[in-house]
Amino acid sequence: MTQSKDDIPAIGVIGGSGLYEIEGLAEIEEVTIETPFGPPSDAIVVGRMGDRRVCFLPRHGKGHRLLPTELNHRANIWALRSLNVRWIIAVTAVGSLQEKYHPRDIVVFDQFFDRTSQRANHTFFGEGIVAHIAFSDPTSDGLQELLYDSALGLGYSAHKGGTYVNMDGPAFSTRAESETNRKLGFDVIGMTNLPEAKLAREAEIALATLGMVTDYDCWKVDEEAVNAHAVIEHVQANAEAARKILQDVIPQIPTEPIWSEHFALDNAIFTAPDLWPEETKKKLEPILERFLKN
Repeated sequence: MTQSKDDIPAIGVIGGSGLYEIEGLAEIEEVTIETPFGPPSDAIVVGRMGDRRVCFLPRHGKGHRLLPTELNHRANIWALRSLNVRWIIAVTAVGSLQEKYHPRDIVVFDQFFDRTSQRANHTFFGEGIVAHIAFSDPTSDGLQELLYDSALGLGYSAHKGGTYVNMDGPAFSTRAESETNRKLGFDVIGMTNLPEAKLAREAEIALATLGMVTDYDCWKVDEEAVNAHAVIEHVQANAEAARKILQDVIPQIPTEPIWSEHFALDNAIFTAPDLWPEETKKKLEPILERFLKN
């Protein structure tokens, strides 16, 4: 049976610093969603790019109003999943921890290291349903490949693979922290993307990230230490690159959610279904939908 346009699962885009909207969308509407975890960062802009439905969420809210530690990641991912989003392209500003990554380079990293302090908020589960997702390979290989090939094809300096270390912020690193992260072999640093990746995997959404390099953190003593004003031009250039890559990649994303990430809960849930509390089932309905049908 041929899928109608409305039956095809949506593609989510989470915009980072400098990317507060995307171009090329038609039939645009803003959707305000209430979630059991509280409000998302902002209304979600829903539109079409060709035959694909796209749901765009500005991570920090329009006008960049939310600190990294103020982001309600659970609400953001729950809201996108409730709109039948099964792929997410996250766009995020990162600091380079290695000489080979220069400002305005793009790193499509595939690993994370967690230095956050709010891990209890980085899962949907609990309250009677226990799940432990496999997270050894935390990003989607298929989506990562599309993003990397597109960035190269459009002429950008792109790197495939690498490790993103997630700090809390909002302050940037001290030199001691930056040097330690660098010596441990981490590639880039940021404040937001790891919780998104964890929650997307629990929600059976394939996620990969465009890491847009804005600075050298503060380890590179012959460069100005990172500060908000010093990176603004890089942020703007990176946002333009991200828009072009999104327009190129979105039409290439498959229409059927049959990648391994789309079945991440198959071997993750420990609690027997007959023990699931009704209130928790209702709270997680968009995420557990295929299990609740049985």
